[in-house]
Amino acid sequence: MERNTKIALLAVIIIAIVAIAGLVFSGFGQEQTLKIATTTSLEDTGLLPVLEAAFEKQNPNIDVQFIAAGTGQALEYGKKGDVDLVMVHSKTQEQKFINESYGTQRYVFAYNYFYIVGPANDPAQINGTNATEAFSKISAAGAANPTTVQFVSRGDNSGTHNREVQLWNKTGADYNTTIQGQSWYIESGKGMGDTLNLANEKSAYTLSDSGTYLAYKGNITLVPFVTQGKDLLNIYSMIPVNPEKFSNVNYNASMKWVDFVLSTEGQTIVGEYGKEKYGQQLFIPLANQAEPTK
Repeated sequence: MERNTKIALLAVIIIAIVAIAGLVFSGFGQEQTLKIATTTSLEDTGLLPVLEAAFEKQNPNIDVQFIAAGTGQALEYGKKGDVDLVMVHSKTQEQKFINESYGTQRYVFAYNYFYIVGPANDPAQINGTNATEAFSKISAAGAANPTTVQFVSRGDNSGTHNREVQLWNKTGADYNTTIQGQSWYIESGKGMGDTLNLANEKSAYTLSDSGTYLAYKGNITLVPFVTQGKDLLNIYSMIPVNPEKFSNVNYNASMKWVDFVLSTEGQTIVGEYGKEKYGQQLFIPLANQAEPTK
């Protein structure tokens, strides 16, 4: 009887060991965190939670956490090794990030366009112009009538703000001396959604990524006047933080995220997002394609 009891007890122990081993090899107890620094223009559209839900369904042991900021600040998080991956939209800044060995590679996944939006009565008369002509008209009209014509800038070193500065300089103006600090030029220091709301309150012009504008257009009266052209092309990419520079980053999880977003399922989510809720797509998928130039 005693011998049978020992055999039974041994059998229970063996079964328990096998069960625990099975749980370990199935991923139990291996929860991971994937920290992604991203732009407010992506966050404000609502796309990221949809991608996150689909990704975590495939990878239940990876908890995706987003930190939303302007592109400049998102890249600073990457430079400190505080995040595992960045999702941004300012190619010049991105390439510098990679050249300085903070990031491994740039993976483009979607694009849309920046919009120059403003009050429906269009006091600077930019309708029908291109981007640089529109900015020239806004600066001239703002200088002449600063209470009637105003421009709200994010002023936060984001991808949108950097593109805006490029456009001012392309008009022949010196942004630092003839644009910034002028009474008609207002810096919000906030994300894209808040900047759109402020521009709306002031009946001012602003530069917005099309995705955020389309997500917000039901709550504001600003209308888009200039929406196309190479100067307004807006390409989004993902860059894993370099594990050789920061040993603490979760590079494997970063690459799983990259692979998912670039997969057929991920690109379908990107391309379909917005059609049901806003009546049109907010992003055009770009995986495995040449970057558009206009």
